[in-house]
Amino acid sequence: MTAIDLHPHAASSKSSDEIDLLELFRRLWEQRLLIALVTAAGVCLAALYAFLATPVYQIQSVLRPPLIKDLDELNRTEVYKLSTGDALKRVGSALDSYEVRLAFFRAYPALFAELAQDGITPEQTFEAFNDQALKLLVPDPKKSDANLTAYVGLQLDYPATLDGVTILNQLVDFAIQHEREKLEQDVRIIIENRLKNLALSITTSRANYEASKESRIVQLDEADRLKRALLQDELRALRTQLKTRRENRIAQLGEAIRIADALGIRKPTTPSALGQDQRSAQGNTVRTEVNNQQIPLYFMGTEALEAERKTLQQRKSDDFTEPRIGEILKELQLLENNRQIEVLKLRENEDLFLTDLAKLREEEARLRNLKVDFDTLQLVTVDQRAVEPSKPIKPKKALILALGLVLGGMLGVFIALVRGMVRGARSAQPRLPAAV
Repeated sequence: MTAIDLHPHAASSKSSDEIDLLELFRRLWEQRLLIALVTAAGVCLAALYAFLATPVYQIQSVLRPPLIKDLDELNRTEVYKLSTGDALKRVGSALDSYEVRLAFFRAYPALFAELAQDGITPEQTFEAFNDQALKLLVPDPKKSDANLTAYVGLQLDYPATLDGVTILNQLVDFAIQHEREKLEQDVRIIIENRLKNLALSITTSRANYEASKESRIVQLDEADRLKRALLQDELRALRTQLKTRRENRIAQLGEAIRIADALGIRKPTTPSALGQDQRSAQGNTVRTEVNNQQIPLYFMGTEALEAERKTLQQRKSDDFTEPRIGEILKELQLLENNRQIEVLKLRENEDLFLTDLAKLREEEARLRNLKVDFDTLQLVTVDQRAVEPSKPIKPKKALILALGLVLGGMLGVFIALVRGMVRGARSAQPRLPAAV
């Protein structure tokens, strides 16, 4: 039996593909010179760009936190506290600040003279330079050792026509000096504000002292007036009481005199002896009378009673009969002059009596005499300064030549293919028969 081919089309297609690929390679090989010429042209163009383009270099400067001793002079002032990390952040913010960079650009125009172009303002030139050439370098916060490797860096990409090393180093120095001046200004303003507050506190303390002194004087004077009025009231009351007591005594003596006159008692006697006759007796007789009742006043006799009444009527003052009156007069005499008020009024240097004035003046003197040498204050440690690079980062000649070779070869193959297709199309057209 004869074998039957079940896939005649597949075999035919495979054979056709092999023929087409062979034909394709044959046609490309026939145009190898064209492909080589186009590839060589691409390589030449790439070489021209690689060797004629302006080289671009890349440099960087790295800053790290300062040492603790570098900030000790500032922190010991107790006016402004600055940690090493905060100092690095301040300088980093200055390096990244558009304002600081623009100020540096304006301060050193000669360094950027090569960037000047006709029809472009200096501000536009700076915008392009700031966006394309400068880059701030900071640690990656996602890394675990970010805090252990704290740093701030500035990277600069610059053409060979610029003095990039000088630009970068001076920009870093400019930013550090800018932060020094800003820090000095902050400290000066803080000191001035504290001095104003101290002056206000001293003025307030003096005003409080004056008010308290006046209040104390008024209180003492008021207390003296009150005490004087009370003593005078007490003195008047005592004198009235003594006068009433004397008048009552005179009235009592008057009644007793009338009774004694009626009884005929002229000399002092006793009730037991009033009714007995006077008799003589042999020897001496001594009488003793014991009586717990008060003897009426008229037994004193008219002579004694009249003498006492006359004396009481002639009395001009009863003050001596009451010891308290003497004490009151003494106290009133002492109240005539309050020595404490006189001492308060005669104070000359009243600042010596202010409680907190010494501390306020001490703090004021300390703030006025604070001196910090900001010119030598190290806000950062320059870990790496920019140096001349050994080779440019652009253009990358080997890569450009390789790209020129690949692109030139691809272009040559494409041209060869197009040319082959055009030739094939022409050869496939039927030729017209020649005229007889």
